[in-house]
Amino acid sequence: MKFSEWTQLPSGFTEARATDLLDFSRYPILLHLRGQKTQPLFISILLHGNEDTGLRALQRVLKKYAGRPLPRALSVFIGNVEAARAGVRRLDSQPDYNRVWPGTQQAGSAEAELMASVVRRMQFLRPFAFIDIHNNTGKNPFYACVTDLDSRNLYLARLFSRLAVYFTTPRGTAAAALAAICPSITIECGKAGSPAGDEQAAQLIEAALHLDHIATTGHALDDLEIYHTIATVKVREGSSLAFGDGTADVRFPAHFEDLNFTELKAGTVFAHSGAADLPLIVTAEDGAETETRFMKQVGQEIRLARNVMPAMITLDERIIRQDCLCYLMERLAPTNLQKGATGRDGD
Repeated sequence: MKFSEWTQLPSGFTEARATDLLDFSRYPILLHLRGQKTQPLFISILLHGNEDTGLRALQRVLKKYAGRPLPRALSVFIGNVEAARAGVRRLDSQPDYNRVWPGTQQAGSAEAELMASVVRRMQFLRPFAFIDIHNNTGKNPFYACVTDLDSRNLYLARLFSRLAVYFTTPRGTAAAALAAICPSITIECGKAGSPAGDEQAAQLIEAALHLDHIATTGHALDDLEIYHTIATVKVREGSSLAFGDGTADVRFPAHFEDLNFTELKAGTVFAHSGAADLPLIVTAEDGAETETRFMKQVGQEIRLARNVMPAMITLDERIIRQDCLCYLMERLAPTNLQKGATGRDGD
C-alpha cells in the first residue's frame, strides 16, 4: 500500500467534496505547500471517511490564501479516500485509519506500514506542529485531545477550545505517533456538516500557520479544563442494543448522547439489561477488563460504580460496533499538569 505525494494543488481541489477525492487519487495523499516560514505545519484529515470537517476547514484556508503565499509551509495527510467515497468511517475490509500509526497493536498490516512511512517522511521534514481533525457521531462540545501533557500540546489545545482530553488509549493514533516528533493534538469538531465546526477548525489552522513559536509558559492555560480518559465502554459482541423503548440485551435512554461531558455520580443508572451477564465490556487504560470497577448490575439496572464523565457517546450502531459506545473520563487535577516541555520549536 502506498500514498500519493503532491507538491501543488490539482485543479478543482478546493471545491471538491470528500466523496470526490477518490477521483484525484486511488491512494491516501500527502500534500506539501510552501509558505513564508519553511518548517511545515502538519495536519491530517479524513482518517475516518465520514468526518469531513477537516477537508472543508482546509479548503477555507486555501481559498483565503489563493494567489499568495501561506504564512507557513503546510503538509496535509488525506487519509481514507475510499471510505470517504462511501461516506462511512471505514470500509468493513479496512482497519481503523486512526489505530494503525506507529505504536499500534495492529503492526504488520499494509495500513500500518503506510502510516509508518508517512511518519518517516514527516520526521525528515521536521514539522512545527501536528493537528489531526475529526468529527463526532454523537452530541459533544468542541474539544481537543492530547496524548502527552507537554505544555506545548496543551497550548495548541487551548487555541481550539477550553476543553481538553488527555488519553493514552486507544493505541496507534496519529496524535500519539506525531507527539514523538513535534507538538501534537487531535481536535473534535462536533458532528460532521456543522458550519461552526468547519469555522473553528479553519481558525485553528490559520492561527497555527501564523505562530512563530509555541508557548511553554504564561497564563494561556489558566482556564483550560482537562479530563483524563480512564476507560472505554463497548457492547459485548453478540449482545443486542436499543435506545429508548424496545427489546434488547442492553437498553439505553433515548437521549443517551445528551450525557456527553456531563459529570455523573456513582449510582446513576447508565442502562437497563435483563441479560444474565453484563452486556457491556469496560476496559481500563492499562487494557484490563474491569467492568466491576465502573459498573454494577442491580436487578435490571446497570448503575455506575464511581463518579465519571462520558464522552463520545454515539447512537450510531455501526460506529458502536466498529469502535466503541463511549469513553469514561475524570477531571485531571492541576497538580498533574506540572510537566516540563520537551522537543523543539521554531523554524
